[in-house]
Amino acid sequence: MRFAADRLAVGITKAASLADDLVRRFEEQIETGTMPPGARFPTEMAIVEAFGVSRPVVREAFARLSARGLLVSRRGSGAFVANGARYRAFQVTADEISEIDDVIKLLEMRMGFETEMAFLAAQRRTGSELQEMRRSLADMDASTEVDGSVAADTAFHAAIARATQNDYYLRFTDFLGVRLVPSRRVYLQDSDAATHQTYARAINADHRAIYAAIETGDAQAAREAARAHIQKSIARYRPHALVA
Repeated sequence: MRFAADRLAVGITKAASLADDLVRRFEEQIETGTMPPGARFPTEMAIVEAFGVSRPVVREAFARLSARGLLVSRRGSGAFVANGARYRAFQVTADEISEIDDVIKLLEMRMGFETEMAFLAAQRRTGSELQEMRRSLADMDASTEVDGSVAADTAFHAAIARATQNDYYLRFTDFLGVRLVPSRRVYLQDSDAATHQTYARAINADHRAIYAAIETGDAQAAREAARAHIQKSIARYRPHALVA
């Protein structure tokens, strides 16, 4: 029975891998425009013959493409590339930032976004947003565990986004959520409360420099402080990266 179960598990894994491969192939064709919106997918049988896979594998791949908004089925007509399929929402999933190297890539992407956000916040902030930033600074200083520091860190950046008075900054910041903050679980695995607090206060020192510039309305200083904050984060993570 154990042998049969193992064979079944291997079969399921292989089928999933084949479906993954099909999904990647079709996604690439859609993203490059080889299969534009409205284009008809090959029939199940055509895919079976072309790729040497089973019908269940094709159906699994189609189900995944449909779930991602890339495929629509029309009864009696077949499967088609969804309208607007090439304009899918930008995604950053938890699985994609599970390693130090991935965190560094996200930090590099954040560099331009964060610096300009701080620049605008210094020009447009109101008293309520400054109060929100001060609250998050206090929460960060008081944090002694991962979830508390992440929540405070996220709240600080959200307050800056809100201070830009630009809904797109706020919406993108909300979209990234805790992914905007480098994962403490990646960097501080198995660390004690004192280590977490020391780390949180080091991050908060950067936050205070950004806050000071925003509070005084010095947009250029806010931009530079935000850039220094991201650069320090990259430098902090890089020694732990697989590829330096």
